[in-house]
Amino acid sequence: MEASATSKLLVSDIASSVDHVPSNYVRPISDRPNLSIETSGDSIPMIDLQELHGPNRADVIYQIKNHGVPEKTIERMMTVAREFFRQPESERVKHYSADTKKTTRLSTSFNVGSEKVSNWREFLRLHCLPIEDFISEWPSSPVSFREVTAEYATSVRALVLVLLEEISESLGLAKDSDCKASNTLGKHSQHMALNYYPPCPQPDLTFGLPGHKDPNLITVLLQDEVSGLQVFKDGKWIAVHPVPNTFIVNMGDQMQVISNDKYKSELHRAVVNSDKEWILIPTFYCPSLDAVVGPQPMLINEEEESHAVYRSFTYAEYYEKFWDRALATESCIDLFKASKT
Repeated sequence: MEASATSKLLVSDIASSVDHVPSNYVRPISDRPNLSIETSGDSIPMIDLQELHGPNRADVIYQIKNHGVPEKTIERMMTVAREFFRQPESERVKHYSADTKKTTRLSTSFNVGSEKVSNWREFLRLHCLPIEDFISEWPSSPVSFREVTAEYATSVRALVLVLLEEISESLGLAKDSDCKASNTLGKHSQHMALNYYPPCPQPDLTFGLPGHKDPNLITVLLQDEVSGLQVFKDGKWIAVHPVPNTFIVNMGDQMQVISNDKYKSELHRAVVNSDKEWILIPTFYCPSLDAVVGPQPMLINEEEESHAVYRSFTYAEYYEKFWDRALATESCIDLFKASKT
């Protein structure tokens, strides 16, 4: 790291002490955001969850309203996240770890040990199901952090379970079929990431997070009022502009496998800006590590040439490959394609 930032570990503190991006954050010219070609988010559908049987129910990424999570719960979660990242580095760094297997950890990039270029991001990752197993690990400062985060995680989990049942039905599967969370996912798990993107002096040289697809089943994202999330749709990057009291829903790789490509995992990224900090809070719903994931048998019909696109595998096998790659490529789902005979 360059001399002006040598004493700083966390990116938000580096951001406050430099007027240019340190070299370890600068991406190759071919891998930089072209901020001048960003387009609007008009093509990202807004779905009212009171109308789940409407024409947009099969979209792979969308915004939702009337989702059942109280507006006050959302406001408190965003407030306590902002309070956490505005604490002094000496307080935040108590939770720092480069060990990707830690169930509560603060870090600055995706996988510090293997990444060649760092991301302009600081994040706090939390395991949160069952909450009682992990809450004692969570930060105790701010004082309301554990209470607020537990309330939010519980509300979002209820939303996810509704979404999974409706997705199962949209695939033509009964709500009590193997696609239901309690069956396909095994014991299942839930993680959260509080992503903090500080202002960047040269936002065209780096990413908050480069283009990637989520490894889990389904992701529910909460973003603040700053636009930084983008999805790749119809051959171009689309800015997903924030709408108050809504969530972004994104299908992950495991949903693509379970649905046998009926749903697709969506490529998305985070860009930064020079003026404003912004916060994005994704909740990841995942299979248990020992769960065996594969296309649902009811979606495979050899006579109609609807073959299994993917082989079966454990989520632990997939997750290990995902973390080892450290976002070096956009997705690793092709590694699990079924062999053609």
